[in-house]
Amino acid sequence: MIIVAVSSEGTRKVPIIFRNMVSEIPTTTYATFAIYRYPAKFIPQVVAYVLKTYCKPGMTVFDPFAGYGTVGVVSRVYGYSYVLWELNPIINVTHNTAIMTRAEADVEKIMKDLMNSREEFLPKWSNLHYWFPEDFLPLLSKAWGFVHSLTDEKKYLLLIPLLKVTRYFSYSDEKVHKLFKSKYSKQKVETLLKTNWKVKFYDMLKNEILTLIKKIEEYNQLKPKAVDYELKAGIDTLETRLDKEVNVLITSPPYLQAQEYIRSTKLELFWLGYDEKYIQSLSKREIPYRQVKSTNIFSETYYTLREKITESHLRALYDNYFNAILQAFATLGERVADYMFIFVGPAKIRNLPIPIDDIVTEHLRELGWRHEVTYVDKIVSRVMFEADVNPATGLEDSRIKTEHLVVLKKVR
Repeated sequence: MIIVAVSSEGTRKVPIIFRNMVSEIPTTTYATFAIYRYPAKFIPQVVAYVLKTYCKPGMTVFDPFAGYGTVGVVSRVYGYSYVLWELNPIINVTHNTAIMTRAEADVEKIMKDLMNSREEFLPKWSNLHYWFPEDFLPLLSKAWGFVHSLTDEKKYLLLIPLLKVTRYFSYSDEKVHKLFKSKYSKQKVETLLKTNWKVKFYDMLKNEILTLIKKIEEYNQLKPKAVDYELKAGIDTLETRLDKEVNVLITSPPYLQAQEYIRSTKLELFWLGYDEKYIQSLSKREIPYRQVKSTNIFSETYYTLREKITESHLRALYDNYFNAILQAFATLGERVADYMFIFVGPAKIRNLPIPIDDIVTEHLRELGWRHEVTYVDKIVSRVMFEADVNPATGLEDSRIKTEHLVVLKKVR
């Protein structure tokens, strides 16, 4: 039996387990939906459910905070054209790898060519030697020099595998999303240096390539369609307007309590060839590090909770976040013809619950959007915030256990 809850503002909320709603996608890590760990990644079943339940053939789908690119990867399976915007240029790698056609590749030859290559590449990174022991750099330089010399599709069979192995051979803790040197990661490097680490490097890389090929094969078993699409990486969604009408917006905006996605992938971006100045410029455009213009916020819940936040820096974070995402949805929504689907998690500021979905709903109602339903999905696994104790407060961790999909329909 489905229990429908109605909030005091009349918002209809329905519990759901999206993972159980789309039989053709058996798990959240199936196919190429999880070939690289990216913070706060959409699970594919959410997008699939939206496309199957609400969309019609010929519609164009738009994700202005595309992250890993899941909306585009799923849209191809169901034959929908799509537009993706993302500040982080790593989407060029995750998306273009995830949508590859069946990979007929001679892995042994690829490995032989890589090992025999004389090409070299080292990132222009002032902290390179902090994150990598000197011993590993010649090997990494050789591998990355080979990959950067490639111009065909074979490059995408190597980029993500090599990023994974490079992260493992660094002082960064590869089990944590942010760039973090832990006791574990330092011990990991010390242990590697005492072993035949060159053999381990090539073995790991080969296995990662083989795993990726299997994932690409799984994706192609879903019979993705050749559709029109537009991918804009390095784009500032808060300052950009849509130049054409789209039918549907599906997105998961940055989390209130974790918005540093450029910093999470900084190591990868350097090895991909981006320079320090450009990466720093991207970081400055993330919501916590920019001054966002104030806007009229049409939400009683927003103002009621704001009065309860007594610390000035937390109130500033709260204001900046909602001014940013609500302005973005208001502006972009002007060119969205049919639906907006906004996937958010209820957050906390100093243990004060912040119902982001209700604030978004109240605001957009005033701008010509009718709230249809909010689906409340239980989080089955947590990667981004796994901890028994909140490291910021030292208190028992009580982070979000549900995520909410707000469904809004344009009022004609």
